[in-house]
Formats: sequence, C-alpha cells, structure tokens
Amino acid sequence: MINLATKDISHSLGKFIVTSIGVGMLLGIVLVMLGVYRGMIVDAKSLINSVGADLWVVQEDTIGPFAESSKLFEDVKYQIRGMTGIKEVSGMTFQTLQIEVNGKLERVTVVGYEVGKLGRPSNIIQGREIIKPHYEIIVDKKLGIGLDTIIPLGRDTYKVVGITKGAVSNSGEVLVFLSLSDAQELQFLSSNNTIRNDRARGISTPNNSTVNTIVATVVSGYDIDTISNNIKRWKHKNSFTNEEQTAILTKNVIEKSSKQIGMFTVILIIVSSVIISLIIYTMTIGKIKEIAILKLIGMPNFEIIKMIVQQSLILGFLAFLAGNIFANLISGKFPKNVVLLWSDSFGLFFVIIVVSIIGSLFGIVKALKANPAQAIGE
Repeated sequence: MINLATKDISHSLGKFIVTSIGVGMLLGIVLVMLGVYRGMIVDAKSLINSVGADLWVVQEDTIGPFAESSKLFEDVKYQIRGMTGIKEVSGMTFQTLQIEVNGKLERVTVVGYEVGKLGRPSNIIQGREIIKPHYEIIVDKKLGIGLDTIIPLGRDTYKVVGITKGAVSNSGEVLVFLSLSDAQELQFLSSNNTIRNDRARGISTPNNSTVNTIVATVVSGYDIDTISNNIKRWKHKNSFTNEEQTAILTKNVIEKSSKQIGMFTVILIIVSSVIISLIIYTMTIGKIKEIAILKLIGMPNFEIIKMIVQQSLILGFLAFLAGNIFANLISGKFPKNVVLLWSDSFGLFFVIIVVSIIGSLFGIVKALKANPAQAIGE
C-alpha cells in the first residue's frame, strides 16, 4: 500500500529538508542552552573536586570563599591541625585578576596553595607542580601559554612550570596556580603611591598572613560532620563538608543563571512547537484540494489523519537529527564550557515527538473540514 506521507514529501523533498534543517537549528540552540547549564555545573565542581578536601573552614557567619568574601588568619590552620581526627590542613586563597597574553588581557582566577599540600592542581598535562615558594606559576592550556614563558604579575615575574587542561573556576574563568606566599603578596599588593599615602595617614601595612579558606582532610573512621560541628562550636569559625560546599556553590552561586537558562530553554521549545504547528498547518492548506479529492474517491479520514501525523513526526525526527549535528558543531566555539549529554538529547527527542503530534492537530482539524466538493471546483 502506498504511504501517503512519504509520497507527498517526495513531491517537495528539497523544501521539506530545508524546513527540517531550519527547525533543527532552533532545536540545536535548545541543546546548547542545556549544555551551557551542564557546563556551569561541571565548572562549579571542577575546583572543589580537584582540591580533594573533606572540610572547608571559612570566616564566621559566611558561607565560603566562592559565594562571598571570607578572610582568616593563616595561623588558624595550626588550631585545626591539632584537632582529633584531622589528617592534613592547608590554607588557600582565591582572587580574580587580568594577565596579558599575546598583547591581550585575559581574566583569570588565581589559586594560591601551599606547595605540596592540598589544593595543588591535579590535571597537569605538561611540566610539573610548583616546587619553589616563589616565582613559579601553573597555567591552563586554554590561555595558549607555553612552558618556560615569563609572565609579569604585580612587581614580579613568574615562570610557567606546568600546564593544566580544563582547570576553570565556577564562573568559567581559567585557573592559574601560585604558591600561597606569592598569592598572598599579590592579593594585598599596593602601589608605591598608596603605600606612601597610607604611611602619611598612619595606616599600617596590610597583613599578608591571611587566607580565604582553610581546607582539611579527615582520618578514615572519624565522622566528618562531628568534626565540622566542633570547629563551629569551639573555634568560632564556619565549617562545611565537601558536599555542603558543593551544594552551596551550585545553589547559591549559579542558581539564578540556571533559572535564566531554563527560561530561555522553555521559550525556545515553545517557539519550536509553534513553528512545527504552523509548518504542518501550512503544508495541509497547500494540499487541501488533494485532500478533498482523496475524500471524494472514498479515502477514510483515518488515512488522511495518519498522513498528517506521519509528516509531522518525520519533520520532528529530521529536525532532531539536524539539531544534534548543529549543536555538536557549534558547542566548541563558545567561550565557556558546553557539556552535551545524551540524556538531554533523548529528553528533547521525547518532547519533539509530543510537540509534533500536538502540532499536527491543527492540520488535522483543517483537513477534516475539507469539503469533497472542492475537488470539482465548487
């Protein structure tokens, strides 16, 4: 038996394919939007996972170095180290600045960590870790800086000794790593004029022995939550487990961005639904006389309905394929990480199938109203 849907599509195959590609590009943007959100989650967890800490100790009444400002005296780590169940302790700093790369300023997040301790980069692909307390730096491959390159920061210059891959902050900025002492000096660096003005006003030199957080690991067998609560109670500091810090980062820091992306995604899906409905409706109107002829020769309504639904599903399927191809082609061009997951593609496929069926209803209603008399020009 002749399939009416494929027979009709073959008469205007080029137009049908171009239309499918156009809708597919819109669906591709939907996938990219979902990929941007997934990328934000991956980036947000990247630094936390690389540190490998069980506990994050921060300033009292704050929720951590990523969500808000936190300052602690570095010697607090000795108090934490003396607690029962603590295995390793290290201070860390985080700051955002711009460095010049090939004549262009690049915004980066500087991570300061104690050499050889918690916080060191875990994804070095070239070179080595920092081994000297001063004037060595690790950068990410994304910056396009090679090993042994000299980078000026503040009043000093730093030699690139290692290169990482995929090291980014929760906001998607590239990470560079310095020794804690270098990062502290850079964070509290003042210009010569500022120093002279401060001395004239009787203001002392800023204390460089502060950190943004103290990270720690716990000996196996000890309860992490109990130790965290003891730090809050006895050390008058705020403390979060690694899971809690991850939840804070993903909820407090990127929640609004994720909601905004979600709204754009919903809008794009609605627009795609409207476009598919209009296309099917227009295709039905374009062959209303042929439908009238089919009715005149005794074609049952079920066959006409099946034809319209099949065309709608074929359009949706081709658009889905085009959308996936388009999304994969452009995802690598974005400045931030875009993570495309098969689960998102399958979810979108289900949505498109439902939308295609619903969209065909408008064409079906029009087709069912077609008068067989139109076939003979009445």
